[in-house]
Amino acid sequence: MPTLIGVDVGGTKCLGVVLSADHEVQATARRPTATSFDDLSDTVAAVVEELEGGAAEQSPIGVGLPGLVDRDGRLHAAPHLDDPGGHEPIAAAAALSDRLNRRVLLDNDATCATLAEWQLGAGRGLNNFVLVTLGTGIGGGVVSDGAVMRGEHGFVGEFGHMLVDPDGPACSCGNRGCWETFASGRALGDLARAAAERGGLDGVLAAVGGDLDRVGGEQLEDAARRGDAGAAAVLDEFAHWIGVGLAALTNAFDPAAFVLGGGLAGT
Repeated sequence: MPTLIGVDVGGTKCLGVVLSADHEVQATARRPTATSFDDLSDTVAAVVEELEGGAAEQSPIGVGLPGLVDRDGRLHAAPHLDDPGGHEPIAAAAALSDRLNRRVLLDNDATCATLAEWQLGAGRGLNNFVLVTLGTGIGGGVVSDGAVMRGEHGFVGEFGHMLVDPDGPACSCGNRGCWETFASGRALGDLARAAAERGGLDGVLAAVGGDLDRVGGEQLEDAARRGDAGAAAVLDEFAHWIGVGLAALTNAFDPAAFVLGGGLAGT
């Protein structure tokens, strides 16, 4: 029988896992992330149903959700979802609990990852570290003096929306020049396509049949490993922007270490 079930809602995929009592992964399930909260609730329910396989016993569920999740499990904003509720927050934990007919423990996805890394992963034994999740967007969390920082509203860790260039690209949050417009998975794809349009990635374009829309981070990495100088230059620019954000976080939090997670970090 499932002991622990967790669901991570990312910018592009919704991934669920079953863990044993000693935290070994027993099963996984995934679905594309929906673009509205109502559809997302159905997606989470489908993932949980697949993981449980019709078992009679229903375990509590832990859910990590992208966006601004307060201490009461209410979703205030989620840049990668459709506007969840105008100016009013959605009682996301309560809504998912009703949909799944069980207790749901809900928090920001990167805050959940911070706690997991601190208790079981790369941050174990550290009293001060910063987690940065590099995926479709950028999130994170902070352990300071042996405690997960929460902030006044529970919103600590929205690093992707730090301003790094006021004249930079438009961000999904409505501002311009946020860190994740330069250093996220989406940003890497944008950098690659811009370089291809300038004529600097002929080998990458040839590999995708000239289809600019298919140019992305994966194709860029493959080309760089083959010695493509243009692809390596784009990756150098991307790494520069990651470093810009990490330097700012170093000055802000004085961590003993950074823990990098998310799809771009291979986790």
